[in-house]
Amino acid sequence: MFAIPEQFSAATKNQFESQLAIMNTLASTAFDSAQKIMDLNLNVVKSSLQESGGAAQQLFTAKDPQEFFSLSAAQAQPNAEKALSYSRHLASILSGTQAEFAKAAETQIAETNRKVLSLIEELSKNAPAGSENAIAILKSAIGNANAGYDQFSKTTKQAVEALEGNLSAAASQFVNAAEKTSTRARKAA
Repeated sequence: MFAIPEQFSAATKNQFESQLAIMNTLASTAFDSAQKIMDLNLNVVKSSLQESGGAAQQLFTAKDPQEFFSLSAAQAQPNAEKALSYSRHLASILSGTQAEFAKAAETQIAETNRKVLSLIEELSKNAPAGSENAIAILKSAIGNANAGYDQFSKTTKQAVEALEGNLSAAASQFVNAAEKTSTRARKAA
């Protein structure tokens, strides 16, 4: 049977290794997410530059102000749809990243809890008489920490869902406004 200091030493080493593993996982996930967002933004900028050149040429060929405004309004609809697509893609990246963070954290917490509870059980076998209350308090503290993490996880998920909903609603309003502008310009032409 192990002595108590050796058990704590092994537990500390395991905890450090677990924390290092989770930090590596989270850093890798964050880097991948940042790379996806950069790629998305670079693609948007590249296509915007190409399209704006063509749009500018069309506007320069307008023969009168009415045609100019009609061409401008016709370009509003596709731009609104692109903005909507961009916001959805961005929300998808953020949602995926949050899900990966949550999965990694849940796995880490479950493993850490298992190890801590195992250590507590081992300590309780070797604990002196009268320490049952201290062990019960320790188990209760771990249970409370788990409940706190669960609440934090739910709140984070709700925040990401709210962000996705807000982005979608804003993009939809932008598309609706562009459609109205486009319709008015066509009627005026």
